[in-house]
Amino acid sequence: MKSLPVICLFTFFAYTVCPQSADNDEALVRKVADYIISHTGFSFVGTENGETYNSTAEIPDDVEVRIESPFNEWHYANGVLNMAMIDLSEYLGDEKYFDFVVSRIDFAMNNYKFFQKRFKDDRPYYFYPFGQLWTMSDLDDCGAMGASIIDVYGKVSKNSYKEYIEKAAYHISNVQERLDDGTLVRTHPHAMTLWGDDLYMSVPFLARMGTFSGESKYYDDAINQVYNFTRYLWDKDKELYFHCYYDDLARNGVAYWGRCNGWIMMAQVHLLDHLPPDHPKREDLIRILEQQILGVARYQGGNGLWHQLLDKTDSYFESSCSAMFVYCTARAVNEGWIDERYASIALRGWEGLVAHKITPEGQLKDICVGTGIENDLVHYYNRPAHLNELHGMGPLIEAGIEIIRLKNTLE
Repeated sequence: MKSLPVICLFTFFAYTVCPQSADNDEALVRKVADYIISHTGFSFVGTENGETYNSTAEIPDDVEVRIESPFNEWHYANGVLNMAMIDLSEYLGDEKYFDFVVSRIDFAMNNYKFFQKRFKDDRPYYFYPFGQLWTMSDLDDCGAMGASIIDVYGKVSKNSYKEYIEKAAYHISNVQERLDDGTLVRTHPHAMTLWGDDLYMSVPFLARMGTFSGESKYYDDAINQVYNFTRYLWDKDKELYFHCYYDDLARNGVAYWGRCNGWIMMAQVHLLDHLPPDHPKREDLIRILEQQILGVARYQGGNGLWHQLLDKTDSYFESSCSAMFVYCTARAVNEGWIDERYASIALRGWEGLVAHKITPEGQLKDICVGTGIENDLVHYYNRPAHLNELHGMGPLIEAGIEIIRLKNTLE
């Protein structure tokens, strides 16, 4: 009898593939994280002259600057990356990833007052380095970054961290605009507009704040946001979330945008991670998460990835939402929230990312840039997709961690 070639066989129920091993996945995730660390600079660059300044003391009065590296800005996507690096540090037992987060937070905390003194009302705050740190006018400014600082504060208890956490909690609970039923909304570009993205910009912070403060009101608010966002945005026919809801028109927008659905799914995972295990709403929240996971699974492409517009196969395969869905599905299986047979959704998605989107150098391709709500699908079709765009890096690391856990469990 002719000998069979050596093959890689992995069987789980009726699911048979040839994935790379968990050890190879760990090496890949480390490569991604190490690439980020090696490409994060801690200096400033003149916007006109291109000069590099290693400290704010070197910056002339008449020179405007930007932060050298996007990985060092104060932006919600940086908060997502912070939390992913902290999770990676904890999972691998490697402190360098945690220390990297602390160094980035301290870089902002030690320098923002220099730019705050330069602030003028005739120029938007987001043009200033770390402008979102001191203005805190939207959920984008404080939700994800605040959540990551709560994670850091558990090991590094600085007064500046605690002050920021308390300020963020006050803004989300008392300042941010809401509908009459308490749903968090934005005042721009249209008054009282609900963005699906904002479930992530609020719930991960609120869930952590419940534990940090010991006050159940933060858990209650986070749970109500999940219920309300689902009520306004979930399309039971498509089994997807709309990107937005216009309160003044009492109708949804036109797009089932991939990353918006990813933000909503990730927010629910963060809530379940931090909600007390005996909370009476826990099982219902798991039901809502499972409903969404099974909904997006119906739109997964043959290569394992998801489209920029989930229901439009002529839109491009987008990396950040694909990583988000892989992460959330794998974690839901790992934590026993959903049945193990759905592990194949995450495994196939990870295969697609490894095969088509992650470069040998540990870079991630085809990440949609920041995207606001729009009233036509053409806007979403034409959003640029960049290499290493910040919105995708944190979700990719989180996906890798959960895939490693999943493979180790199944093996």
